This record gives sequence, C-alpha cells and structure tokens, in this order.
Amino acid sequence: MAKKKLYGGETAKAVANFPISGEPVPVSVVHWLGRIKGAAARVNGELGLLDPKLAKRISAAADEVAAGNHDDQFPIDVFQTGSGTSSNMNANEVIATLAEGAHPNDHVNMGQSSNDVFPSAVHLAALDEATNTLLPALKQLERSLDRKARRFKNVVKSGRTHLMDAVPVTLGQEFAGYAAQIRLGQERVEAALEHVRQIPLGGTATGTGLNTHPKFAAGVRRHLSRDTKLKIEAPADPFEAQGNRDALVELSGALKVVAVSLTKIANDLALMGSGPRAGIGELYLPELQKGSSIMPGKVNPVMPEVVLQVSAQVIGNDTAITIGGMQGQFELNVLIPLIARNLLQSIHLLSTASAAFAEKCVDGVEVNREGTKRSAASTLAVATALNPYIGYDKAAEIVKEASESGRMLREVALANGVDAKTFDEAIDMRKIAAGNIG
Repeated sequence: MAKKKLYGGETAKAVANFPISGEPVPVSVVHWLGRIKGAAARVNGELGLLDPKLAKRISAAADEVAAGNHDDQFPIDVFQTGSGTSSNMNANEVIATLAEGAHPNDHVNMGQSSNDVFPSAVHLAALDEATNTLLPALKQLERSLDRKARRFKNVVKSGRTHLMDAVPVTLGQEFAGYAAQIRLGQERVEAALEHVRQIPLGGTATGTGLNTHPKFAAGVRRHLSRDTKLKIEAPADPFEAQGNRDALVELSGALKVVAVSLTKIANDLALMGSGPRAGIGELYLPELQKGSSIMPGKVNPVMPEVVLQVSAQVIGNDTAITIGGMQGQFELNVLIPLIARNLLQSIHLLSTASAAFAEKCVDGVEVNREGTKRSAASTLAVATALNPYIGYDKAAEIVKEASESGRMLREVALANGVDAKTFDEAIDMRKIAAGNIG
C-alpha cells in the first residue's frame, strides 16, 4: 500500500517540472527547513501573530520534519528553481498537512520568503555538518599524523625536491608538516564559518523585511541557537546576505584547500610506500585487501587512492560552486540548490575520507628502516654540508664524480683533498636533517 502523500499541488508541479537528475535536495537542508519552520511558528506564536494552539501544532509537525520522520515526502529534484522556492513550498505543504488547520503560506510560511528561508537552511546545514562532522574528522587526522611525527622524529631519510635526491630530513619532520597542513585547513574552515553562520532570515523577498515582524528573525535565531548549540548570527547587511552566496563560496574555497592538502599527503604516503622492491620503500602502509586479481601478493595504497579521488571531486565541486555563486542578479542568487548540493557533498566526502584515512592508513603506517637508511646514505645532496668548508663548485665536482663513478661520496671527497675529520664533522645525517650545518 502506497504511503499517503503529505505534500500538495505546488510540490506535485515541481516534481513534474523537474525530472532532471533523480537526486533530491540534500536531506540536511530539508531537516533545517523543518527546524526553521518550527522556530518560526514558536516565535510567531510568542509575538501574538499565530493562535497559540495552531503555533504549537505547526511547530510539532515541523519538528517531525527536522527529525527526519518524513524524508520520503521531499521528492523534488535538486536541479529546480534556483531560489529553492519549490523545496520551501514542499516543506510548507507537508507541515501544513501534519498540522491540522494550518495553511502552507499564511501560517507555516508566516514572516518568511523562499528567498530568505531556503538559503538560511543551506547555510545552517553547512554550518552544522562542518562544525559537528568535518572539523572533528580533520582533528582526528591531524592527531594521527602528529602521533606519527613524534614517533618518527629520529628516522633520517633522503629529502626530495623535484622528485630528485635532496639533503636528508627526518620522517618526523615530514609528518609534522602534514599535521600542520591539516591543522591550518581546520583554521581556514573555521574562519569561513564565521560568515556562513550569518543567515539572511528576516529579509523576506528582497532584503527589506516586508511582511515580517521586526523581532521575528532574532527570535528564530535565538530558538535555533538554543536548540542546536550552534552560534547563529544576523547578517552584516541584509542586502548583502540576500543578494549573494559569497559565504558559501568562501567555505567551498576552504574545503578546496583541504582537498589540495590531502592530495599532497596521500601522494607522498603512496610514493614512500611504493615497492616493495622496485619502489622508494621507506614506509609500510597497512595491507587492507588484495591489490590485484592476477598478480599474487600485490598490495595497493588503496586509502591514499580513495583520498585522491575524494579530493578531485571536492575540487570539481568547488568549480561548480564558484560558477553558482556568480549567478546572482540584483537581490537574489538563483543557483542556490546547485551550491547546496555540491557544498554539502564536499563536506560529507572530506569528513568520511579524513576519518577513514586516519583509521585505515595513517594509524597503521610503519617505517621500513632499511629503506630510510638506504635513502639517507645514498643521497649525494649531503655534500651541501661541505659548502662552508670547500665551496659550492668544489662540492659539485665531488658529487658529479661520485655519481658518474658509483663510488661513495666520502671516498671521492678524500681523494679530492677533503680532510677526513672535516668530512665526518660536516656529514652528520641527523645534524644535517636538523639544519645545523656550516
């Protein structure tokens, strides 16, 4: 038996008009529409604009939507009218049906417009998920990388620039750099959220606040902040908040930087774990599954590869969000559903990928001691430490001769007149990795 439809004619029209992707509006936006409608009914009741009993029925129905009890009643495609009007009316109709005697527009939508409610729901969905899911996942990954940095602080290996041998570094220094990338990424996201938390609610159709009580928006923000523990603020300027979605573009930019950082880290770990015999072979990555259906014993860097794919998707989403942010004319941006779809997907993907990367890869990384020892001993770039003693040109001649002959650097240096005591004093791997040369 088919479940009764709680929505009405406007929703049905939108379903018929937009058979585009088969993908509905993100459910988190629907839930936040419910929270906003519930808070709005309570405030309108407090202000004497709604009958108290009706306000109570509307708020109770909206709470059901916010709790996810009626997700199947929101079938409209995400690629719909660019203001989100269709989804706002979808919420109005469902809540009005659940709240006996309520009118979708006159009561459920009282003091609101799709133009301020829908973008407010998108802002708050992004704020909620970034605060409560993404930032904790990034913190988890940062801590995982930091633990490895401390554990590997004395493991000397070859540095690499341009994929070529460079002066020695420690594995701990590299992992500390990775941890710092993720920490700075969190700071960038947190900075962007300071603007995302400013919502346009109260501007109604064009930012003027027509048909809403002057105390309405502040009252709704107060209820929402109390119920969710999120800091929700008024816009710096109502027309700025109404006419563009710059804050969401800014947040997407911060997410893109996190994706770029994750790409660097994932690539480095995969390269250092390459081998086991014909690669760099400085790390052992966790063996999670068979790496080949034909080559026995092959193991692949599956988690770094997942992170690379997620990062590529997030960067692609950012391009779409940037274009979406550009498509506003005068008092309204008209690609808000597109921005919502891509931004919330990016937050979700970065959250899950960061947590999985920490748990299934970084936490289990081990050092290949033979590999790091071999790379540290093999890099001819340690001759850089001889520069203060014999000069760059002389050191370059020694490096070239050692490279072409295959002889050890020390042997060639001594044959070219470098004093053994000077060489041994200069070529101290840990001292070089610490930067204490000259």
